[in-house]
Amino acid sequence: MASENALGFLRAADREPPPIVLIAGPQAFLREYVLDLLRDRAARDGFGLRSFQIAGGDGFGAAIAELEGADLFAPRRLVVARVMRAYRERAADDDEGSSESSKSRAGRAGDETALGAALERISANVRAAILYERDTLPAKLKRVVEKLGLTINCPRPFDNQLGQYAELFARRIGLRLAPDATDLLVGRHGADLSGIANALARAAIHAENGGRIDGAAFGEAAGRRTPEPFELAESIARGRGAEAVAIFDRAVASGRDPIELLGVEIIPTMRRMLAAASILERRKNAAEVAHVLGLPPSSPLVTRAIDGARRFGARRLFEAHRRACQLDAGFKNGTLREREAAIGGLLLELGA
Repeated sequence: MASENALGFLRAADREPPPIVLIAGPQAFLREYVLDLLRDRAARDGFGLRSFQIAGGDGFGAAIAELEGADLFAPRRLVVARVMRAYRERAADDDEGSSESSKSRAGRAGDETALGAALERISANVRAAILYERDTLPAKLKRVVEKLGLTINCPRPFDNQLGQYAELFARRIGLRLAPDATDLLVGRHGADLSGIANALARAAIHAENGGRIDGAAFGEAAGRRTPEPFELAESIARGRGAEAVAIFDRAVASGRDPIELLGVEIIPTMRRMLAAASILERRKNAAEVAHVLGLPPSSPLVTRAIDGARRFGARRLFEAHRRACQLDAGFKNGTLREREAAIGGLLLELGA
């Protein structure tokens, strides 16, 4: 088998899962959602669960022993190994030229080689799911898994994929979404897939299994508290800099990663507005903007993009988008610090 992205895997979730699955990617919720789906399927098929967490100085020894050993109480079992960021990044805390750092990296490479060899020897009664809390996978381990099973990449969703994710989340809990319900979920939650899934889970409490739900099912819950991603995009498009900073601060205080907010919420909002501005400058209409963005003309994402385009203009949006991308690159390569202050300054400058 080869690599597959999370959207394709969820579309075919009813098929028999491969014996070995390797999961990684920048979208944390998708990683967990795919792993949860594999656990549910294994439980239905009569597999017991054995879970291991690999962090810091830990290795794969216990997980490998479980893969290769026998279990009297659970002859059929799913072995889950969650590789924490601390396992992969501990060597970066050491001096790059130190012998200790070199030994640490060599140890990790040898550990993953041993895991790959163990995966090639597992019996038909054992399944393995390995989740890496990082964007990329070790090349050697990935090649082994692609021969025996499947690697699943969990990228940040594109705007035109959000509705598809909502429908797939609904299908998993026995619901069907009306078109207005899909548009409402996407408009309110944006790229916050966890928010979409939570809203569907609440709606499922009062819905019949296999039933079709419309936008009214989300009206009451959404009216009490508008999700932060929707508020942030709305404030940016309306040029409310101070309000956008306040929403951004609340999101960070609640546990959202500033880099994730920048890459998943702020930059895509600016990109849509910039695309809309360039189209409107050529005297095209709103339908052309929706076509280029790959969204329905009635989508709130299109409406916000056009409002922001008319408010700021193409030149100002180009500079704001360029600066946002520079911040994103600076944060990821470690040349920029003070993430919250830098992103807050960007939001204030755009709304000034």
